[in-house]
Amino acid sequence: SSDHELALFAGTHEMIAELHAAGHWLAVATGKSRIGLDRALAATGLGECFAITRTVDECRSKPHPQMLDDITEFLGADKRRTLMVGDTTHDLQMAQNAGTWGAGVSYGAHPVEALRDCAPLACFDSFAEFDTWLTPRLAN
Repeated sequence: SSDHELALFAGTHEMIAELHAAGHWLAVATGKSRIGLDRALAATGLGECFAITRTVDECRSKPHPQMLDDITEFLGADKRRTLMVGDTTHDLQMAQNAGTWGAGVSYGAHPVEALRDCAPLACFDSFAEFDTWLTPRLAN
């Protein structure tokens, strides 16, 4: 999509900023180009919230695990405590291939049935539903 069409789901900006402020490591693994991602992060003002980002310009395409492997290695993150949130089967398959958890959001690119076929930890039909599920789990 064009930059002028870029819009975040309601509540996303606040959640990302809050997670970052609370000290959670956030990262982006995207099929976008580096230029496209940098434009999106600049347009949203969220760039500083992400400790690391990976694009297809630096890594093999999803569902290959390289993006998540690079991210978890850079952060020193435990893959068993890493959650990949995605709206495509490629995202969830990448999480499986990397040995991390995956959660699907059905309000994006792929239909919820296809996401559920990838056996994610959970699937959500709205941002609010995802937020309600995630918040108590962050305390653990």
